[in-house]
Amino acid sequence: MNSKKYNNIKLAVGITKGIFSFILILLFVLTGLSLNLQNYLERFFSNSYIQFIIFVGIIGFAAGIIFFPVNYYTEFHLEHKYNLSNQTFWKWIWEDLKSLLVSLVIGIPILLLFFYSLNKFLMLWWLPFAIILFVISVILARIVPIFILPLFYKITPLENEELKNRIQKLAKNAGIKVENVFKFNMSKNTKKANAAFTGIGKSKRILLGDTLLDNYTEDEIETVIAHELGHYKRKHIIKNIFIGTASSFLMLFLIAYFYDISISWFGFSSIIQIAALPLLSLWAMIIGLILTPLTNILSRKFEYEADEYAISSTKKKDAFITTLEKLTDQNLGDKEPHPFVEWYFYSHPSIKNRIAAINNYASKSGESQHVNDQLKFEGS
Repeated sequence: MNSKKYNNIKLAVGITKGIFSFILILLFVLTGLSLNLQNYLERFFSNSYIQFIIFVGIIGFAAGIIFFPVNYYTEFHLEHKYNLSNQTFWKWIWEDLKSLLVSLVIGIPILLLFFYSLNKFLMLWWLPFAIILFVISVILARIVPIFILPLFYKITPLENEELKNRIQKLAKNAGIKVENVFKFNMSKNTKKANAAFTGIGKSKRILLGDTLLDNYTEDEIETVIAHELGHYKRKHIIKNIFIGTASSFLMLFLIAYFYDISISWFGFSSIIQIAALPLLSLWAMIIGLILTPLTNILSRKFEYEADEYAISSTKKKDAFITTLEKLTDQNLGDKEPHPFVEWYFYSHPSIKNRIAAINNYASKSGESQHVNDQLKFEGS
């Protein structure tokens, strides 16, 4: 089956890339290359902040060169092999360059704030930096839909008034004020389909990919949006903000703690030594291995709850199941991954488990409604 093979290849390449990245960083430190690079930069630049940014830039450039063949294979070749991509090679390069430029604009200030926190607060660097990251995440949540997404997609108001009215009615019932519903040209890059509810405050947007609008009925699209609105109605966005903030603080604390105790293992004398900083990435990868399944368990729980809201708010269970099946086929999702793979790697439940949960919920809801109707009849 193509979907199984496609997903297994991407999973295998992703795991291999992660292991290889860890080994390369470890060797970069153990062989003394990290220290040699720091000493080399010190000969030309006296400012430690400039040294740090160039140090990170050189590592990032080297990683880009080393992993270019892997990225080409997974992001371009594989997507074309399984007929999922609409990009030419140069369009793929251009989109990656745009992503890189946006990452630099956002990332360089964050890196400088990190290095400032490290130098200013030493062992407690993780605390102010976690606060900084929280503030930045809130700012990004507001500006991404308005300023960043338009750099990658053409976003225009939805022209289908009937569908727009249905979506706005759903949003109103969920307690959300949505000024407009937008579509974006997802098809310029991929044949996959998707929709999203993005932004906070006045930047809230409902976005529909043109690949979704072109291939799904209004009832089907309505259930997709109802699912997205379910995340808002069930307060998943607020919960994710608090949980994400707490996990960010915890992760940075653990990284800082293990970084401090491991400095001497590699012959470094100070936590602010630039050559020692790659150790932070090593500890982040190790801690991430532990936190990944935990965050995915919670994410899948939220997805099940949003599914329940979708069918309870629209009363269109069959349309929603059909939509999920069509999306899985169109996006080449693995319908029945290995239980461990789903438990560890999947932020969304597999289609098999989602449909089973939807049918179970609908069955219980039907039984409950029948009991209520019976009680009303007997009490009349």
